[in-house]
Amino acid sequence: MIYHNSPSTHLNRNLEGLSTSATIAIQQLCRTLQKKGRTIYRLGLGQSPFPVPESVVRALQDNAHQKDYLAVKGLEELRLTLAERHRRRFDIDCGVEDVIVGPGSKELMFILQLVYEGEILIPIPAWVSYRPQARIIGRHVSNIITSKEGSWKVTAEQLDSICRLDPDRYRLLILNYPSNPTGQTFSADELEALAEVASKYKVLVLSDEIYGRLTFSGEHTSIVNYYPEGTIFSGGLSKWCGAGGWRFGLFIIPPAMRWIADAMATVASETFTSTSAPIQYAAISAFQENPEIDTYVRRCRCVLEALAAEVVSRLAQTEVDVLPAQGGFYIFPDFEAYRISLEKKNITTSRGLCDALLQDTGVAILPGSDFGRPERELTARLAFVDFDGAAALKNYPQDHRLDSTYLGQNCHATLEAVDRIVSWLQAL
Repeated sequence: MIYHNSPSTHLNRNLEGLSTSATIAIQQLCRTLQKKGRTIYRLGLGQSPFPVPESVVRALQDNAHQKDYLAVKGLEELRLTLAERHRRRFDIDCGVEDVIVGPGSKELMFILQLVYEGEILIPIPAWVSYRPQARIIGRHVSNIITSKEGSWKVTAEQLDSICRLDPDRYRLLILNYPSNPTGQTFSADELEALAEVASKYKVLVLSDEIYGRLTFSGEHTSIVNYYPEGTIFSGGLSKWCGAGGWRFGLFIIPPAMRWIADAMATVASETFTSTSAPIQYAAISAFQENPEIDTYVRRCRCVLEALAAEVVSRLAQTEVDVLPAQGGFYIFPDFEAYRISLEKKNITTSRGLCDALLQDTGVAILPGSDFGRPERELTARLAFVDFDGAAALKNYPQDHRLDSTYLGQNCHATLEAVDRIVSWLQAL
């Protein structure tokens, strides 16, 4: 047998053209530039700036000795906690066997697409990994193109227009709200309308609610409320609990679709085997009823809400078009008003825009094209989380007034980055 040196000779065709995830790549680039002595403002990776709650850290410390392989679906005590929480929240039937945990919800999403053989429906713009995962597995993907005028949200009418073309086709709709990358979320009426269409065509819904507890109103609504029989609930610890590096995700699957949970467990048994034991024991404390954690989440949410409003207010000094965030870490500004000025600098794409911004100002944001938008559309995702979350919580005012002085003292890097963007645009 002759082995060729060219990687294309043996590379799975589904991987051709794929590279490192955009959010990971921008983080690596920022680290490289900082090592070279450059001042970099990291508004690319959406990582929680807040520390893990102390009670959860203590639980991890207390269970550091846990070394055994656990059940593939997860520690039974943890899954019981998650099932009970789900039942309380939605008043629906949910058992331990309907819950599966994994090393990040990202891994669980990949396995779901592997075991469920259907068309993948992805509203665009979308988180950077949904489409590559489907492509790696070889699933057919249909993008549902949303608009700024529609707040970047898929509508029931759009879903119906796709499904009625082939009403008997198996489909998986991925919903993420509050949205990465837009910061927008759905109203109860919008979710109810989507649920009606999904139920009509028996569409399986993956409801990615990893940012749900960071909905600024404090009243996050789930499509599970309206379509429990066909919705897989996805969550984790990375965003609301500040524990991205712990790698913990969870799926709660409708009892009637327990075969999906079982099939995922089969794949998991042959891949990651089980999720880290100490992390699972610690997660029990994170998901149990706890006033301390409720206060922590509320304060994190309030800091993000105040900072998001300040960021949008500062961008309002320019002609950038951006919707105020409703939750999470992100806004999705549109720089179209500057197209002519940017073209004079040979900038015609969102990637070119972000490259120039990083080079000229040290501010790292991600192009809209990484989230599925057209290359020439001048949109980008800005993650307003370059600040010390521990200090922000330590200095949280007793009167809950998160004014410009507080934000300037505790979120300086993010605001400095936005000011640099504003100055750069004004100088074009």
